[in-house]
Amino acid sequence: MPLTPDDFTRLYRRHAQSLLLYFQRQLHEPETARDLLGEVFEAAIAGAAEFRGSSESELSGWLWGIARNLLGEQRRREAGELGRQSRLGGTRPALSDREIERIEELAGIASLREAVAEHLARLPAEQRDAVRMHVLEDLPYRTIAARMNISLDTARARVSRGLRTLNVALQQEHQAWKDGM
Repeated sequence: MPLTPDDFTRLYRRHAQSLLLYFQRQLHEPETARDLLGEVFEAAIAGAAEFRGSSESELSGWLWGIARNLLGEQRRREAGELGRQSRLGGTRPALSDREIERIEELAGIASLREAVAEHLARLPAEQRDAVRMHVLEDLPYRTIAARMNISLDTARARVSRGLRTLNVALQQEHQAWKDGM
């Protein structure tokens, strides 16, 4: 279906906030999240002729696919931030402290931290301790294994299982949050 300006207006109204929050939760950089949101719609408009879908869900999926690709590109080019700024013609206007707070508020960063802490506390003690050491203390598996008096493979397995359990719980919570939007 050929896309019209009204399609992009509708897409923006429907997905802009969710996309902004998605980028903020992934990058924890409000200004970059804002920039990527703009880039998503710029890429969608530029690539409108390539869209081959025929339904609203295909259109939304296409837009979110663009967002995921742009996030991947952003992660690959973080080391080249200075080159990116020069391509944009200098420095971008800085967000005010209130704007940053508002984006973080909308992204639910405080509640996300609470959810992580809550789900972490529900893990079996061995997994919880291993995850804390690996993620919060940034300890290598060998140190975790030595501290817990377990094998290296067991340390890796505990961290892996704990992170997988956290990921599933947080994805379910995020989906419930997204469905409630």
